[in-house]
Amino acid sequence: MSIKLDAAFVPLNIAVLTVSDTRSFDNDTSGELLASRAVEMGHRLVDRVLLKDDLYKIRAQVAGWIAEDDVQVVLITGGTGFTGRDSTPEAVACLFDKHIDGFGELFRALSILDIGTSTVQTRALAGLANGTLVCCLPGSTGACRTAWEGILAEQLDARHRPCNFVAHLKPGKLCESRQ
Repeated sequence: MSIKLDAAFVPLNIAVLTVSDTRSFDNDTSGELLASRAVEMGHRLVDRVLLKDDLYKIRAQVAGWIAEDDVQVVLITGGTGFTGRDSTPEAVACLFDKHIDGFGELFRALSILDIGTSTVQTRALAGLANGTLVCCLPGSTGACRTAWEGILAEQLDARHRPCNFVAHLKPGKLCESRQ
């Protein structure tokens, strides 16, 4: 990672959404990993929600966060596979002002090292909407770890060079966690 030494770390306001028909907050290791890694890095966790895999409930939750001034990043885990219930990409892609095609490509390139050709079955994606970065990740804890360590830790750090997502996000406002 290339860090600009004279640049300041910028804490971001992050919301985490877990999409699952079977998980609860007690056993949501993927959402917990994303939330804890964000806080450990110095970001603010402003909300954490768990929803059943329902296209319209997912879309409504994410659209609400996109519309809010204090949410700069939405990290979603779950619902990116090929089962009949997996609907996260369909729920959120229509909300994007810009698709970040390289996100899914890079995620699959990284995850092939862990899961081989099964990586073709992930529909991980990301985009920008109203100055909010929205990232959709698979529901496994390993996949969330791969995305955090291989993409998000650098791209959510304003000091990372030659570029990062922070410059494209709406200005953050100091806010309280809603949890």
